[in-house]
Amino acid sequence: MVENNREINSKEYEVVLLGHFAKDCEIVNGIEKEVIGSAVYHGAFPLKAIGVNVAIVTKLAKKDFPLLAVFKDVGIPVFAYETPETTGIRNIYSLDDPDNRQSYFMRFAGSFREKEFPNLHTKVIHIASLMQKEVPITMIKKLSKIALLSIDAQGFMRIKVEEGTRLVLEDWKEKEEIIPHLKYLKVDIAEATVLTGTSDLHKAAKILAKMGAKEILLTHQEGVLLYVNDEFYQAPFSPKFLRGRSGRGDTCISTYIGKRLTLEPYPSLCFAAALTTLKLEHQGPFRGDIKEVEVLAKKFEQKEKILI
Repeated sequence: MVENNREINSKEYEVVLLGHFAKDCEIVNGIEKEVIGSAVYHGAFPLKAIGVNVAIVTKLAKKDFPLLAVFKDVGIPVFAYETPETTGIRNIYSLDDPDNRQSYFMRFAGSFREKEFPNLHTKVIHIASLMQKEVPITMIKKLSKIALLSIDAQGFMRIKVEEGTRLVLEDWKEKEEIIPHLKYLKVDIAEATVLTGTSDLHKAAKILAKMGAKEILLTHQEGVLLYVNDEFYQAPFSPKFLRGRSGRGDTCISTYIGKRLTLEPYPSLCFAAALTTLKLEHQGPFRGDIKEVEVLAKKFEQKEKILI
């Protein structure tokens, strides 16, 4: 294991992101380019921007360790483990329908082992995996005993199809075993439909809550729906233009759990939706102006917050 920020002595963090770092191929309206990807990449920057003490635990090929400088440059510590290859996914988007993403398998860095989670003290662990078999079930259960646990369902539902190596969603077999351990659960509209059998987000949220998740975020093209304490809250995504669809959900859930360290659910939701809105206007992770986010979040908060 290599920590890329050796000058940071503290092993006390507020949020730790666990998941593979990735070198992806992104195709938007036929234009292709290689990009840095992963949920930990898109999730860490907004957390750092809002003042959360965040760290990353990840795996990647040794030859790609220099890419971790993107985190070191902004003071985000990374606990990285060597693996033969770096995970990679080929994502195809259409700007006409940003929720309709086609993903293809390229490379997989292998499963985490329990001993690869360092001796860190943290308030929240967000499991930001990219596909099935990245984080073992036994490891999840142990992590739930040392911090509040957050999961993006995507990493437990995406599976490689041998024909053409396309990644598709399948039902999360261990959902009823794992979801009761969660404080936060994030799904998008496609994942919610597969998990619950309904595309009605309100019904899906209630089904997931009955399984045991405490706070559920459901992202979709128009915004994000939150279900907590038997109440629904809604906040919009309203970018002026769409240039950075990749990482939308990772940005939203990471920002939400970061703000929940100090705020109630609804203002946390509005802030997460506002930051995600501004992120969608630019490629890569959020690197914008927090004051601009605060102004937009206040506008969102002034709208009717409870949906019946």
